[in-house]
Amino acid sequence: MSSQTFELLILGSSSASPTSERNPSAQLLNIAERYFLIDCGEATQIQLRRFKAKFQAIDHIFISHLHGDHFFGLPGLLSSMHLLGRKQEITVYCPKELKDVMDLMNKVSDTHFNFTVNWVFTNNDGLNLIFEDDKVEVYSFPLKHRIFCTGFLFKEKPLPRKIDKYKLDKYKVSTADILQLKNGNDVVNKEGVIIKNKQVTIDPREPKSYAYASDTIYFPAIIDHVKGVDLLYHESTFLNDKKERAEKTYHSTAEQAAQIAKAANVKQLLLGHFSARYGDLEQFIAEAQPFFDNCLLATDGKRITI
Repeated sequence: MSSQTFELLILGSSSASPTSERNPSAQLLNIAERYFLIDCGEATQIQLRRFKAKFQAIDHIFISHLHGDHFFGLPGLLSSMHLLGRKQEITVYCPKELKDVMDLMNKVSDTHFNFTVNWVFTNNDGLNLIFEDDKVEVYSFPLKHRIFCTGFLFKEKPLPRKIDKYKLDKYKVSTADILQLKNGNDVVNKEGVIIKNKQVTIDPREPKSYAYASDTIYFPAIIDHVKGVDLLYHESTFLNDKKERAEKTYHSTAEQAAQIAKAANVKQLLLGHFSARYGDLEQFIAEAQPFFDNCLLATDGKRITI
C-alpha cells in the first residue's frame, strides 16, 4: 500500500532580524512531490541549498505579505532559477503590489527571465481557493497585521481507496477494474455479479492538512479557517514579557498562539517567527504548553512529517 508524502522543511524561523542560527521566514512544503515555497525571506535560496531541497522543483510560491523578512529572498531566487536555465513556468500567490516591485527591479536591471511568472493576487475577504489540482487544494485566509497579510491552508484531497488484492481473487474481480474501485465505484466481476466497492477495498487514511498563520496580532477570527488541521504554524514573535510590544507591532505571543490552537482543536502547533532578542527558544514551549500541550519549535532545518 502506497503512502503520499506530506513533509514540511523549515528554512527560516526568525522575525525581522536574522541571527547566526535563524534566517527570516521561509518554509518548503512537499505534498505528493508538489513543492510549495511559503514565504521567501532573505537567503532562502541559500537555505534551500544548505538543506539539499529540490531547488528547481518549486512551481508555486506563496507570499503572505510585503514586509521584507517575508519576500526579500524572492528576487534572488527567481534570478538564480533563470541563471540555472529554468524553462518551466512558476506561479506566485501574493499581494498585488509585489508584481509592481518585481517588474521595477527587472526593468532597472534589464532582466528577462527564461520562464513565465504567473501572478495570483490574494485578498482578505475570507477563505479563498487559490490553487487546486488532483491531489491538493490551497486556500488563503485573512490575518490581522500592520499591513495586508494572509495565511495559507494546504489540504490533501481525499485519497483513493486501497485495493485488497486477496479479495480481488476471492470475488473474481478483474485487475482492469482497479481504477474504478479506487474511485469508489462498484464493479461487475468475471461471473457477472455486482461486487460492492467495500467488499474488495480498504479505507484510505484521512487527508492531511497544514495551516500557515504568518504575522498577525491575536486574531480569533482565523479559528474557523484552521479548525482541526493536522499542523498549525502560528507566529509567536514574543513571550508574555513583551505582550504590549506584540500588540503594538501586531504580533502574537506563544501563549496567544496556543490559545488559537486550542480553540481551533488542531492536532499540533508549530511556533515560529521568533524575535532575535530571545536565545533560549524552549521558553516558547514552556509558555505555550499550559494552554496547548502538543507544541513544536520551527527551527531552521527541521523536517516535520505531517
